[in-house]
Amino acid sequence: MMKNTLLLTTAFLLAPAAHLYAQPLPDNSPTQTVCTYTLPWLGKRVAFFGDSITDPRLKGSQIKKYWDFLKDWLGITPYVYGISGRQWNDIPRQTDQLRAEHGDEVDGIVILMGTNDYNKGLPIGEWFSEQLEQVEYANDGKPKRWATRMKRTPILCDSTYRGRINIALQKLKQLYPTCPVILMTPLHRGLANFNDSNVQPDESYQNACGEYLDAYVNSVKEAGSIWAMPVIDLQAVSGLQPMVQQQLIYFWDAATDQLHPNTLGQERMARVVMQQLLLIPAK
Repeated sequence: MMKNTLLLTTAFLLAPAAHLYAQPLPDNSPTQTVCTYTLPWLGKRVAFFGDSITDPRLKGSQIKKYWDFLKDWLGITPYVYGISGRQWNDIPRQTDQLRAEHGDEVDGIVILMGTNDYNKGLPIGEWFSEQLEQVEYANDGKPKRWATRMKRTPILCDSTYRGRINIALQKLKQLYPTCPVILMTPLHRGLANFNDSNVQPDESYQNACGEYLDAYVNSVKEAGSIWAMPVIDLQAVSGLQPMVQQQLIYFWDAATDQLHPNTLGQERMARVVMQQLLLIPAK
């Protein structure tokens, strides 16, 4: 019995996701259990928040987006709300739109945001403010009593990067308490020279407030710990690095747009995201 179970698990892990989705299995069968465990996102309803890299309107039919590949491979129903140029302060609006259109009928939310906050030179800010307060405690066998201790409180403000993230993730936790929210770090940035009034230097330069892209990426990772949300570190695991000339095969145009992944780059993103999702339970 153990040998058969191991063989069955291996078979499901190696089978293409699309094939698994195309073959419905009887309820409560052993294979159904294994399928649910190894591919928990099959057929789920997933919202995608973000900016131009997620926006279905950017390049239209010329680029197939990462969420569209996931739709093909996992049979998900994507609810896509990303809009080109938006920053973290747009996530509450995208959340409201999802709520208005689908209510609680969503199994997961994926957020890819932050590259425009960096480009616009938004200050990083702090996660918490601190102040002394009185708190009651008893942990030594003595009667409970009051002590003065430092307390930290999340900063909710629109003027800093971390303040914006706090606002957005607190709202998502409140509106979707049982729905997994998955954060993704911004990708590496190459030169984007769209026109004379829109030239965005590559990531080797600090932005207008003196920060490198790393600070914005690391803040997303920290947000995962603060708000108990899994993080897919796309910057590290996507394999997309436009600062290397040979890697520009993954981006829209080597001369003018080393920022937006083309279909090949989006497919690579999708493969990474699909593998990472195996470790994260859906709703």
